[in-house]
Amino acid sequence: MRFVPIAALALSVLAVTGCTRWSMNHHLNNAYSAFDRGNCEQVMMELSKVERDSRARPYVWPEVSMMRGQCLERQKLFIDAAQTYQFIIASYPQSEYAYRARARLETLQSLGHYPTRSAAAAVRPTRF
Repeated sequence: MRFVPIAALALSVLAVTGCTRWSMNHHLNNAYSAFDRGNCEQVMMELSKVERDSRARPYVWPEVSMMRGQCLERQKLFIDAAQTYQFIIASYPQSEYAYRARARLETLQSLGHYPTRSAAAAVRPTRF
């Protein structure tokens, strides 16, 4: 008789974990679809849902941050996008998303949307 309650408990734990992962993947897929349609407001909303569902799954965080940075670029918020990419590089230096973030920063710099460090230092006012 002990088998039935133990089996029920095991199934309920699997259902909760599976549903959370399914929900997270569902929202991430919705975010990619919205990005393809150019709807960055929808992307940001879906990414927020992914973040809420992924608190115990940190492996998805760099992907979410990368998509957020790309949407910020689409909205012409280049400084915000660059700071998001710098966050990815600092927080997840060994991930594939850090590599992609470095490439996006180089692209932003080459297009003149984000100054290089030496150019930023030259523009910075001095104090007297």
